[in-house]
Parts: sequence; structure tokens; C-alpha cells
Amino acid sequence: MGITTSAARIIDPILTTVAQGYQNNDLVGNALFPRVAVPQRGGKILQFGKESFLTYDTQRAPGSVTKRLEVGYSTSTYSILDYSLDAVVPREILEESGTVPINLASASVRTVQDAMALRLEVAQATLATTAANYDSAHKTTLSGTSQWSDFSGVSDPINDIAAAIDAIRVTSGKLANTVILPAAVLKSLRMHPKIIDRIKYTGRDIPTVELLASLFGVARVVVANAIKSTDAGVFSDVWGKYVVVAYTDMSGMADMGRPTFGYTYGLGGYPLVERSRFEENIKSWIYGVSDAVQPVIASPTSGYLISAAVA
Repeated sequence: MGITTSAARIIDPILTTVAQGYQNNDLVGNALFPRVAVPQRGGKILQFGKESFLTYDTQRAPGSVTKRLEVGYSTSTYSILDYSLDAVVPREILEESGTVPINLASASVRTVQDAMALRLEVAQATLATTAANYDSAHKTTLSGTSQWSDFSGVSDPINDIAAAIDAIRVTSGKLANTVILPAAVLKSLRMHPKIIDRIKYTGRDIPTVELLASLFGVARVVVANAIKSTDAGVFSDVWGKYVVVAYTDMSGMADMGRPTFGYTYGLGGYPLVERSRFEENIKSWIYGVSDAVQPVIASPTSGYLISAAVA
């Protein structure tokens, strides 16, 4: 279930509204795993069969029995996990800032949300870039001259994306509409001879994201720029050198299981911000931020993974 009546009494309604309306535009995981609200922390993932693709004889004689289509589906389970992090606002900062307290609190909550959102982005990227989550017809690993960073003439990113789109089409009945492109991969594509040759009559020297989407035949190319760091300060790209091609549709949940690639199940009413409390020992105001989310792959055949896209 979502927020209970007792829980509602201890949250800050203003800051919770801030938290629920905030989005970090540098993160792209929700393009593959759009967030949908669910009423409880555990349940079933809708995974429909192939009934929509079968051919039925729907003709009937007067008075005869109408044929029936049984809309069956298989399910697997999801389990939402809880995450919390406190925003700490020292009293001295509040006194010296000269800002309205709610504004400083809002900024602090957004900073905490950035940290929590990055954790979710890592979880979404890990799920989408794990080869074991795809069957053999929906993944490939490039190597040597087939990698898009090799300009010797063998590699062909446009053809590779087309193959991914076709693999999705023949198994899900949908045309892929989204390509997740890590920044490291985009760098090579902007210099790739075959792409440069295809755009030479557009008046552009460097392909834009919109041009790449047009070349690939998808609605959107989403650039993944997120960076993560270890405790030792070692930085790396969250999405690595993986390219994910997928069909994703927010209406899939409402329409009972269209073959969309994935969802981020979020408990209704979350994220939320607890009512502020003052801690004497650190002379600071504390704003607890909580979320309850879990990304899932709902239709593996609606996605395609290209590993090691560049060297």
C-alpha cells in the first residue's frame, strides 16, 4: 500500500511536493524504465503473450457463438526496496544565508535527491546493460574493426542499430523508439565516416542527436552522461560503452501489458520528505528524504543490447 494516514501526519507536505516534482535532466534511466506508481511494495510484473499477433477468424453467422480471445499473460514478481537519506542544514548556514528557510530546505532536499537519483540510475543501467538479461537474438558484442571507434570501413553503426530494431520488431511487434547512447559512444559516432557521409547534404559537419535519431529511424536518441565515483575518488561512466535499443511506452501499464521494455515501480506517494527536526548535538536541521522504487525489465524482447560499442 502507499502512504498510510499515520505516515501522512509526519511528512512535510510542501517539501514532499518539491521532492515529487523534481527531476534531474542529466539522468536517462527513466527513458528505458519510466516510473509508474504501484499501491504496494510487492506484486506481479505483467508479461503478456503473443495473442495480439495471432490471426483470428472473427466472422460469425447470425445467432452463432462469438469466438473468444483469451488474454493470458505470465508474471514474475517485483519487490520494491526502501531508500532514505538525510539532508542536513546547519543552523549557522541558515542564519547566514539570508534566504527564506523553506528555500534553503528545498535546495538541500534536491541535493539529497540527486544522490538518490544517481543510485537509481546505476541500478537501471546495471539492469539494462547486463547481457544475461537478454536472449541470444537480442544482444551482440562488437570487437576489433566492428567497433564504432574503428574507422577502417568495416564498422557500421547505422546497420547495427537497424539490426537491433528489426530483432525487436519481429519478437514484440513494435518498432524500437529509444536509443540510449553513452557519451563515450557519441564521441565516436560524431566522427564516424559512414555517419558523416550520410549527413553531408544536410549542411551539418557534426551530427546532432536529432540527426542521429533520424538516421537510426527512432523517435529519440538519449545521451547518457552520468558519472559515478568510488569512495577512493575513481570516476567512471554509469552506462559504460553499452548501447541499448528499446521500445518503451508509459501507456503500457495502463493498457495492461503492452510489450514495453521496462518500468520503475514506485510506491504511491513517494518520494516523501519527513517533517524537519532539529538535532542539538550538531546544531542542524534534518530533513529525511525517502523513496521506495525498483526498476524491472517487463519485456526483454523489447530491448537489444550492444556491448563494447567502442574500444
